[in-house]
Amino acid sequence: MAVWGCGPVGLFAIHSALIQGAHRVIAIDHYPHRLELARSLGAEVINYEEVKVREALVEMTGGIGPDACIDAVGLESHGFSIDNVIDRVKAAVKLGTDRPHVLRQVIMACRKGGRVSIPGVYGGMGDKIPIGAMMEKGLTIKTGQTHAQKYMPKLLEMILEGKVDTTFLISHRLPLEEATHGYKIFKEQQNEVTKVVLTPRMARH
Repeated sequence: MAVWGCGPVGLFAIHSALIQGAHRVIAIDHYPHRLELARSLGAEVINYEEVKVREALVEMTGGIGPDACIDAVGLESHGFSIDNVIDRVKAAVKLGTDRPHVLRQVIMACRKGGRVSIPGVYGGMGDKIPIGAMMEKGLTIKTGQTHAQKYMPKLLEMILEGKVDTTFLISHRLPLEEATHGYKIFKEQQNEVTKVVLTPRMARH
């Protein structure tokens, strides 16, 4: 299994996969601290600034490709690949909204008959999706945001039983009054910030 993006969604996807018995998980990102967090969970890591992701995955999977691929990045993918640069230009001149570079890479990397999950958020229009490869490979595609109400009771149960520890995601704790600062550092310091917990002050009686 391969996971693109080691932010909170990607890291928890990695953690969840390993808890559920995934034999092997490969994490893809470029922020050193986030890659180290993924490694500490038990994942192998790829820094996309140092290697070509698709070629690395082919080599790591014996030429087959990952059984399952997760796009935990969504519409704001980074990087200076040709397609991503073009996507940025299109967004700037209002010819597109999303940058689906990672989604393209996921579809091309996934093995024939494999599964693609897209929890990364897309919000509008994107093009140059390799739909031919998606169909010819017979991929199963699942998208959408998590049904939190459905899964929350089971997750809380696993936390209380000590089967899941979500605190590894927390990098900062701030008072609620500093929420604006919390969002700012999450956006601007992505190597250092993974999840900010905001705590309201207790009411005085």
